[in-house]
Amino acid sequence: MSPLEPVLRYNAPTAVVLFAGGGGIEAGMVQTGIRPVVAVEYDPTKPDLSRAIATSHHRNFHEYGCSVIQQTVQDVALSRFSGFPVNPDYLHASPVCANFSQAHTAKAGIASETEDDKSAAHSVAQALRQLRPKVFTLENVPRYQSSQSFAIILEALEALGYRVSYSIVNMADFGLPQARRRLVLVACQERAISLPPTSVPIGWYEAISHLIPTMPDSQLLVRQQQAVKQFLATGVPAPLLIERVGGRNGLKYKPGHLPANTIVRSHFTDHKGCNRNKFADIWLPDGMVKSLSIQGAAILQGFSSWYEFPPDAATAGSIIGYSVPPSFAIQLFTHIQKQLTLLGKTKINH
Repeated sequence: MSPLEPVLRYNAPTAVVLFAGGGGIEAGMVQTGIRPVVAVEYDPTKPDLSRAIATSHHRNFHEYGCSVIQQTVQDVALSRFSGFPVNPDYLHASPVCANFSQAHTAKAGIASETEDDKSAAHSVAQALRQLRPKVFTLENVPRYQSSQSFAIILEALEALGYRVSYSIVNMADFGLPQARRRLVLVACQERAISLPPTSVPIGWYEAISHLIPTMPDSQLLVRQQQAVKQFLATGVPAPLLIERVGGRNGLKYKPGHLPANTIVRSHFTDHKGCNRNKFADIWLPDGMVKSLSIQGAAILQGFSSWYEFPPDAATAGSIIGYSVPPSFAIQLFTHIQKQLTLLGKTKINH
């Protein structure tokens, strides 16, 4: 274990994670003193990638006693979650969001919720009934809030007597140097739990400026050069983070004082799933151009330096793009545990 990795006490609160990915939520949990004991990670539509992501999860969390189950959540539900701990302190789910993402619905014209999405939600509902966690958390894209899948999970929580709070939040409002709007839900058996307080946004340049000199040199594409000219026509030169792949309305860029645009898996892979050698560039006012590194992207996604990423960009980028930002997870679970501690003290006093 690296000296930078968090150390958990032997009786740390326990957690089960569904749709785990590479463990963004788990990275936040262990830094908050929570022990993930079971994580379910398997995507049958991308089996090779899913296995590689599960391998990375094992590498980072097996020392905490976490077992990775490489089956779909639906398959695990068929076994009635046999072998899972009953009444864990936490259960978290981040159901696959591809059919609800803004990029997907922009192509399709409407949100294309599938039977698989709904069966995943029914499996989450079964996990709630079977495991009865003290606290349940969920994270997904904003459009998930309007889905039948979300309604299935809400109905199960209500039937089981959980008190539920949820909201659409921009994680840049919680100190993440990236604009990332997400639906976040917290449910508790004993009391209503609020979301953590917001904080001052951080610009992407402040977050990764120390790494920029070590990043590889790059050259701007023609469309990136046009984006720089467009920006310079509006005011004073400033560092720019410029994506290399953009839509019809031009490439996305952000000056250094603002959070980065949302980091997604497609930044790191093309439509065939092949690695992109470069996924974003940093333009500096002195004319220097650097290629954003995986390490830099990981920091923008809120990962701490102890997390070990796999060497290939497609897998590492997928982990980053899919993950719940660990820095937000730290704030979320710290805030939840404070409220639960306060509840415990109130019970003792009465």
